[in-house]
Amino acid sequence: MGKKPEIRMYKILPYHKATGKLSLREKVGQLFMPAAFINDTEEEVRQLEGLIRKARIGGLCFFHSRASAATNFEGRREVIYNEQSLNRLKALIKRYQAVSEIPLLISMDAEWGLAMRVENTPQYPYAITLGAIRGQDVLIEQVGRQIAQDCLHSGIHWNFAPVADINLNPDNPVIGYRSFGGNREEVARKATALMKGMQAEGLLTCAKHFPGHGDTATDSHLGLPVLEKDRAALLAGELYPFSELIREGVDAVMVGHLAVPALTSAKKVAASISPGLIGGLLRQGLGFRGAVVSDALNMHSVSKLFPGPGRLEWEAFHAGNDILCFAEHPEEGLATIQKKGSPSQIETAFQRVWGLKEKAFARRAPHTHSREEYESLLAELATASLTLLSGRENDLAAFRTAKPTAWEVTHTPGGEFGKQLLKQGAISKILSMPPGARPATDHSGEKQKVVIALYPPSVKPPNNFGISEGVLSWLNRMLHTAEVALYNFGNPYVLQLLDVQKARAVIQVYQDFPVFQRHAARQFLGLATAEGSLPVTLKINKS
Repeated sequence: MGKKPEIRMYKILPYHKATGKLSLREKVGQLFMPAAFINDTEEEVRQLEGLIRKARIGGLCFFHSRASAATNFEGRREVIYNEQSLNRLKALIKRYQAVSEIPLLISMDAEWGLAMRVENTPQYPYAITLGAIRGQDVLIEQVGRQIAQDCLHSGIHWNFAPVADINLNPDNPVIGYRSFGGNREEVARKATALMKGMQAEGLLTCAKHFPGHGDTATDSHLGLPVLEKDRAALLAGELYPFSELIREGVDAVMVGHLAVPALTSAKKVAASISPGLIGGLLRQGLGFRGAVVSDALNMHSVSKLFPGPGRLEWEAFHAGNDILCFAEHPEEGLATIQKKGSPSQIETAFQRVWGLKEKAFARRAPHTHSREEYESLLAELATASLTLLSGRENDLAAFRTAKPTAWEVTHTPGGEFGKQLLKQGAISKILSMPPGARPATDHSGEKQKVVIALYPPSVKPPNNFGISEGVLSWLNRMLHTAEVALYNFGNPYVLQLLDVQKARAVIQVYQDFPVFQRHAARQFLGLATAEGSLPVTLKINKS
């Protein structure tokens, strides 16, 4: 960060000139946005180059590797670590642009920055963390600005963000922490702030996952979720943030792979392939005139329903998607759409896609920000989001006086939180417990004061966020037998696994970034207060 961007500026004809120069086949090709992988082999890179030349595709969506969660291989293949991923991304973008006669529109899921897909790049807090911030939308807008600067500097034109889903189901394996929270107004307001920040820097935006994926418990990468709510409830809830983002000028809307019978009149039809939902509700009902992009078409919730090459691509286009993201059979899909699609629908979709390109390639050279500006923003976000869930700030004074033992539940002992408390003499010692351990002894003591720093290894709910049953039992014994000040440096839904009502104080930190840990330590030391507010509803044990 801080260096002058080395960005090649591409020129693109205005639509009124381009439409007469491109054939129908070339226009259909512009609707396709297959996946590109940062860590592909040379052979795989050349295959994609061949597709770009042959099919004249309109863009690429970059992912980390073919073994990543977004490509349905989570847990089956090892995701490699490549510390040079950013340089590799930039090089591949230049290489793919060089073989394309029409500049490619480059996209990525960068909800919390390039770090969502690229190692050693700035990572910003998850949406749930930003959701805890009260009345400081300017901070969230600044997050959007810095994310946009990072993306544009790397060659990315389009961020598939913000997430507009309302976080209502604690068992949701695919949204959860990616949502700003459970309140529709807060989700809409904060998603808008993030969007405005990105747009201010010239990055294209996209509201997802329409009509709302937050209140489901099925991973749409693997199966088709069904949202059983009536139309009135959906209009009052899930659809509200999308309506607001559309009103505020979001560039595109991504339609999710979930069945919503009240909106599609069919229990097993995904929204992403429903003409009534896209053309009816989104276009006519909400008045959206921008580009509609499908969620990744490789996801098993839809790909398994249409196994014939080209069929799913046709169904998605016929339903009203202008851009077919992660199409697995672009050549067959292109041929099918060219054969079966009406020229007017093809032209309308092409015009919307071309409009995005005109906007993306008309931008100025991107701004940059320094490392100091990035770290300063993180410090402000840590201060604004820290949340006192139970107890009082004054309750911690007794802990400081007692100089208690501190426990870290973590895979990586020696975190900043414990270091700061030990340095200031606020605790007597730090002990560590791996989150996957099987504790053999009872470390609790009757009415002893104990500080516990919990670092859940996973931000997703499956398998208890990566915490073993033994460690959960140990934590609950501590909560019942000792006076505990509990700091959770992860997803707040972890607290539903614990008898936290027994704790003397519970502080939600959300992130384990060093700056978040240092601010949590300042709060324990009485040098700062918790300013945040929990953005979701927890069902706390009452045992």
